[in-house]
Amino acid sequence: MTQATLDALARAVGACLKAAGGVLATAESCTGGWVAQAVTSVAGSSQWFDRGFVTYSNDAKQEMLGVSGETLARHGAVSEEAAREMALGALARSRADVVLAVTGVAGPAGGTAAKPVGMVCFAWARRGGAPRTETRRFNGDREQVRRESVAAALQGVLRCLEG
Repeated sequence: MTQATLDALARAVGACLKAAGGVLATAESCTGGWVAQAVTSVAGSSQWFDRGFVTYSNDAKQEMLGVSGETLARHGAVSEEAAREMALGALARSRADVVLAVTGVAGPAGGTAAKPVGMVCFAWARRGGAPRTETRRFNGDREQVRRESVAAALQGVLRCLEG
């Protein structure tokens, strides 16, 4: 995944949001704000991007997005359940119409048999709609996993806007 591809995805997200009169917010863990950086690199993004939450720690997920301690204890931070709650929390705490959430194990350490390095969970939600979640597995080093996660998050926003 090249930077040019990420830039093109960010521009496409912006064009779709602008055409729909929509606004985006992000809730990020393993990508550390990279999705927000990608979309705000597009000139005019202030018309369609509201805010980004970088919630790397479990405490931040709970405090800033309202992810429940029970969800984190039962499913872990790297789970579709946590991603769903992150997305819903971002929707509730922003002016956005569309949100994305991403949480995963970027590596090189931190993986387990059940949640290996490269496992990333996503959620996308629109105001008034049910969230959609997905788990992906990416190969490569930390940067490659994070870069692929940013691309998948943006592609998911495009699918969310189309659907």
